[in-house]
Amino acid sequence: MLNRRTFGSKLAIGVSVTIVLTLISVITAVTALSLVVKAKDRVIAAATGNLAGAETLNRMMETRLSDYRGYLLYGTDEYKQLTEQDRTSFLNQLEELRNSLTDGTSLSLLERVATAETAHAAGVALVMAKRAEVNDAQAAAQLNADQVIPLRKTLQSTLTDLVARIRVDVDNDRVDSTEQAAIAIWVIILLGAVTTGSAIVVAWRVSRDLRRELGAAVGHIQSSSTQLEAAAAQQVNGGRDQASAMNEITTTISELLITSRQISESAQRVSKIAEETEAAARTGDATIDQTRASMGAIRTQVDQIVQHMLALGEKSQQIGSVVDLVSELAEQTNILAINATIEASGAGEWGRRFAVVAEEIRKLADRTAASAKEIRALIEDVRGAVNTTVMATEIGAKAVDTGARQFDDATNSFREIVQLVSTTNDATREIELSTKQQTTAVEQVNIAASDTARVSRETESSAVQTKQTAAHLSTLSGDLLELVGTAKR
Repeated sequence: MLNRRTFGSKLAIGVSVTIVLTLISVITAVTALSLVVKAKDRVIAAATGNLAGAETLNRMMETRLSDYRGYLLYGTDEYKQLTEQDRTSFLNQLEELRNSLTDGTSLSLLERVATAETAHAAGVALVMAKRAEVNDAQAAAQLNADQVIPLRKTLQSTLTDLVARIRVDVDNDRVDSTEQAAIAIWVIILLGAVTTGSAIVVAWRVSRDLRRELGAAVGHIQSSSTQLEAAAAQQVNGGRDQASAMNEITTTISELLITSRQISESAQRVSKIAEETEAAARTGDATIDQTRASMGAIRTQVDQIVQHMLALGEKSQQIGSVVDLVSELAEQTNILAINATIEASGAGEWGRRFAVVAEEIRKLADRTAASAKEIRALIEDVRGAVNTTVMATEIGAKAVDTGARQFDDATNSFREIVQLVSTTNDATREIELSTKQQTTAVEQVNIAASDTARVSRETESSAVQTKQTAAHLSTLSGDLLELVGTAKR
């Protein structure tokens, strides 16, 4: 049935089939790309939402522990209110993360975090109540070590497991999106191959029919004249189309050349920025090293303060012993003064002066005993202050140790940043070199395209002359026009 159709109808059918297959390929490619974009958006949302929320829980927990330690140390309402506000913020963030998570394992770990937080909050409330009741930081610190620290470790361990699980979910989503992208690429390649194959089959069939029909017409006309006019007409049209196409190609290549130069300049600027960023990161690394050394010096000073305070406590105990001895001497002096007064009263006129002296000695002994009591009370106050200072210094030493560990983590992060920036700088330099090579290649292609356009124009002129030479054979070409279905009836 296809053999009975004209050449124009056959060509229209072939072009229609090719257009339909091309539209199917485009629609399929757009659909596949939409799926890939959605998968990537899901990975980005999980990385920026769930993972950031879990890490925020960790930071909130550290802030909460810091305020809680401040309350244990000072026992003020300010730290108590801050601790309660920290817990409220923690629970709000926990609820937001519960609403955003979809993985069952992650939700189970989140519930474990909520359970551990409830137990930890109960322990913290007990210790804070004890601290407010007895106003003894040492007793509260001991109770905290016995009850709250194990619960805190459990909570922090559960938070670490939750962050690790969410990271695993993000990695799995990334792998899935990559697989979807690979499938989409293969589907597009397959449809492209099918479309190309169909176009080749249609072109081959039309070309075969054309050769067959032209062969039948060659028996009625002179083959040389027919082929000359057909070749001339095709050469004229092809020369025009080729010249127009080469002009468009030349324009496109010129724009591509400008774009390549802009890309090269941008790559140079990015490389310069990367070098400056690397230098800044190295400076930050050195600053953190200096800060860590300062933290070590602070830790040494804190240890020395503890030693001095302990020595002060020992000296206070020694002073207490001396005060006890002075108090005992005052009592004995008082007794002796009373006895002397009694003896002086029995001695008559001669004992009155001695009685006055004994009375003054007794008063002096009373004042000495009273002063000894005041000194003993002051020594007790000094001992309490020494104990409180030692405890606060130990807590400060622990805080310094924690800060030192955090500075170590920051140092490692800066070093990783330096490595990443260095890698980015190398990649930018490679891009810059490749862009320069591309610019050179585009310039060469531009020159070649200009030469080709010139040749196409010369070919068009030659074809016009050839067509004029074969114009007297137009009558004999009527049968050929009728055969291809374009002649007037």
